[in-house]
Amino acid sequence: MSHPDIAHLHTYFFFPFSVDKTVVLAEHRDIWARHEHWIDGLDEWIAAHNSPRTSHVVQKIGAWRRAAYTRFDMNAQAYQDMVFFHPFVRRVFFDTREELDVAGEKESLLRTYAIPIEDGKDLYFSADDAKGRRITAQITDLRLFLFANGIGILSIGVEAFSLPAAEALWINESMRKTYPSSGRQIREGRIPSRMAMVLQRNGTPETVVEERFERCEMTGFLPPLAKTITSLIYFADYARQEYEPVLDDRMIVYTYFAVDPNALPERFVGSEEYQVLLSRFLYVDRAGNGYRYNPDFTREQMRQQMYPRWAHQGTWYGCTSYSNISGAIGAFDCDEHQLREGFLIHRMFETRYYLMAIVALFYRATLLNFNERTALVSKRLYLDQEDGRLTLDNIRLAAGLRAEFLHFANYWYFDELANKDEELEHFTLQCQQYRIEPMKNHIEAELEKLDASLHNYNQMRNTEAVNRLAMLSLILGAGAVLTGFFGMNFGRGFARLFFEPDQEWLGVHYAAVTMVALLAFAALAFGIYMVAANWTDYRDIFRRKKR
Repeated sequence: MSHPDIAHLHTYFFFPFSVDKTVVLAEHRDIWARHEHWIDGLDEWIAAHNSPRTSHVVQKIGAWRRAAYTRFDMNAQAYQDMVFFHPFVRRVFFDTREELDVAGEKESLLRTYAIPIEDGKDLYFSADDAKGRRITAQITDLRLFLFANGIGILSIGVEAFSLPAAEALWINESMRKTYPSSGRQIREGRIPSRMAMVLQRNGTPETVVEERFERCEMTGFLPPLAKTITSLIYFADYARQEYEPVLDDRMIVYTYFAVDPNALPERFVGSEEYQVLLSRFLYVDRAGNGYRYNPDFTREQMRQQMYPRWAHQGTWYGCTSYSNISGAIGAFDCDEHQLREGFLIHRMFETRYYLMAIVALFYRATLLNFNERTALVSKRLYLDQEDGRLTLDNIRLAAGLRAEFLHFANYWYFDELANKDEELEHFTLQCQQYRIEPMKNHIEAELEKLDASLHNYNQMRNTEAVNRLAMLSLILGAGAVLTGFFGMNFGRGFARLFFEPDQEWLGVHYAAVTMVALLAFAALAFGIYMVAANWTDYRDIFRRKKR
């Protein structure tokens, strides 16, 4: 079965990563000493690495620049991007300059950056594999999203026109790889043996960065990321584990393709051949005859993962946990949306659906990061329990983790971004494939259990502290009563016996003084011992609070 040619391929490769804020803050104390919050120091952190001497990418292509929205008139991109979303979503997921902050609100907890590719320069991605195959695709868009919780998403956009479907499929399948899962993968041609970014200036090609996977070793638990990725995240040091990938060896593929309508067989719109092509794009497979997987299984999966509202026109949308596709047959007027204003399906792919895909991926990356951090905090608490006592630092880590999750659930997370059915259904489909709701509920339940465990532990410690206080109060109170009793101004025989004894009762006087003194000092000594023996319970109140 031969696939029809692709008139237009436009793909974004999303690489989600997690910044280790603790490591970065330790390495760049001077930057964040001038800023109260993490998000406020991001611009300066990136700018500190924008020297051509620190990065070959900066020298040859350019540096990351803040790409916040600044214009909001009807014809501006910001207006057209934001208008489809609920007002609270606009506040949270759009990086805008302070000019938009009416009511004195600060900027959103998000920063967007771009590397603009200058006129006269063309940037390409090229790849070769062990079987002699080679592809080249033009990189037309480089964007970066950094969120206040440490999650980042690198977006690499490529475009190609008038190419065979086999080549379009191989572009998507090969470019998404970030590192080999084994040496066999390279030898068998399942991953390119060479990947490079090539700059063409005035017709002269120049390799900006190249990765051949000749030596791949893990850094701790981190995989050997390709230089094509690490060179773009040049402001963070991967070798020092300042960031780590959130997913596996593949980037998320977000793609649009338009089939060339010329020379298509009749009734191609509803044909099995078109469904096979859609399945190859949806599951990021290479070209082949028929479905790659069992046909009945594949059809059943596609019924759950494809959006058929516009299927009668040949327009299909689909989502999996690693891909998001928009497919169409040619370009045409869509009702009153005129083609001369830009093809509606491609325009939506570049704007609102792109932003929804970023939001859904942010949810997934954040929840996966919570999974990892919850496990690490639980491990530290487990080791503390083996030692017999939880440390305050680990208790604060657990409390901070729960506070961050509450912030995510209350500030970031929305199960509805827009009011229109089509946008809402698209976003719901993507979140279902990412398993956002089950993951969120699972982490929430785990954190609730962790919080209940710490609450029980604190209750037990409070009970122990109250019991100690009661015992000390009893002992010190008894001593106070006894010493007070002897300090009362009794006269006559009592005074002659204890306070002003004659020679006959002198021994009784000294014996009473000794007994009272011993009781008082013993009570004080016991109180000091109790504080010293349980010093870990008291020392924390003298600690200076960490920022």
